[in-house]
Amino acid sequence: MPSVLTSVPSPVSSPVSSLRCRECSRTYEAGPTYTCEWCFGPLEAVYDYEAVAATVSRERIAAGPASIWRYAGLLPTTRVPALDLGAGFTPLVRADRLAAELGLGELWIKDDTRNPTNSFKDRVVAVALSKAAELGFRTVACASTGNLANSVAAHAAHAGLNSFVFVPADLEAGKTVTTAVYGGNLVAVEGNYDDVNRLCAELAGEHPWAFVNVNLRPYYAEGSKTLAFETAEQLGWTAPDHVVVPVASGSLLTKIAKGFDELGRVGLLDGEPAVRISGAQAQGCSPVAAAFAEGGDTIRPVKPSTIAKSLAIGNPADGWYALDVVRRSGGALAAVTDDEIVEGIRLLARTEGIFAETAGGVTIATLARLAATGVVRRDERVVAYVTGHGLKTLDGIAPRVGPSATIAPTIDAFHRAYSTHILEARP
Repeated sequence: MPSVLTSVPSPVSSPVSSLRCRECSRTYEAGPTYTCEWCFGPLEAVYDYEAVAATVSRERIAAGPASIWRYAGLLPTTRVPALDLGAGFTPLVRADRLAAELGLGELWIKDDTRNPTNSFKDRVVAVALSKAAELGFRTVACASTGNLANSVAAHAAHAGLNSFVFVPADLEAGKTVTTAVYGGNLVAVEGNYDDVNRLCAELAGEHPWAFVNVNLRPYYAEGSKTLAFETAEQLGWTAPDHVVVPVASGSLLTKIAKGFDELGRVGLLDGEPAVRISGAQAQGCSPVAAAFAEGGDTIRPVKPSTIAKSLAIGNPADGWYALDVVRRSGGALAAVTDDEIVEGIRLLARTEGIFAETAGGVTIATLARLAATGVVRRDERVVAYVTGHGLKTLDGIAPRVGPSATIAPTIDAFHRAYSTHILEARP
């Protein structure tokens, strides 16, 4: 029986013209490579924007599927849609109650908890595995703090591909179960994410596998741009004034910035994409926020210690680039404590009915911090990115929430427990 990846429409021409080093600007053919041979800098996909502008339009996008593949003309694969579990086109929710609590004006939540495996990683994995198929790989792999593990395992199962997923051994139980259930190879590594990532870099040199965030990283990372594309489309093809993005490796933040820039370059936006971009980190793993606070350019690696394990990358590969984007855009970076993270989760759930994982708690807590200090202003249209569902990180929130009362099964017991609440609720 053919896999999903082999029973696809005929290939289309790719908008990617080459790969280019982000440090020395040398160019390479668009193959499964991610490091410059000259300076060891990271490679990035380069697009022919004149060709893109001639083929994409708002009308063509609107006629496309309700997934990331509506933006196929701005993504780096020729097999479209090679793999589609329905990633993307998630709700952009007007958050008036949260805005009122934070003293803000127009606030929106980009709710990526609604993706197939309940995190934004479905966007990058759909692109990466489609590129893997284009390049002829039959085994896919990744290093992950959890959400990527879920997504790679699910997409590989759907596509009939072999998978090897490497995670820290102390990963949250919810993310371990929701990876293992798809039946691939789940490898728990005794160490933190940086240890896992180093192992995968070594394995990528030994095995003919598509490591989505190693040798396919230039393509994989491009999936994150669709968060910017959707935000602009859902706001009537206008860019927000300010966005707040969680920071782990830093790639998500830089690609959201690239996404807004690309929409401007190909003529899809009304007005200029002058978006202020701010980043959110957990205090227990905040090397990028620390560099911002110090006013320096050095990202010093740290040993993570935070409940926000999906952001626990102590040596972020794109940290310097994220720092540069934030500064050039006029945004800021901040780090919040574990207590603030939990309060951020509860605040978003209480005001807007959205249950975020700990990374989402980092975003909301940072938004609150930046609003209180005037960095995020009341006169701005603000979008906060919530990238994963709270059911993934119950360990972080469970000790802080529970029943509001435990009573005997009688009306009198209920009234004794809730008499005050009942009186307050009367019209």
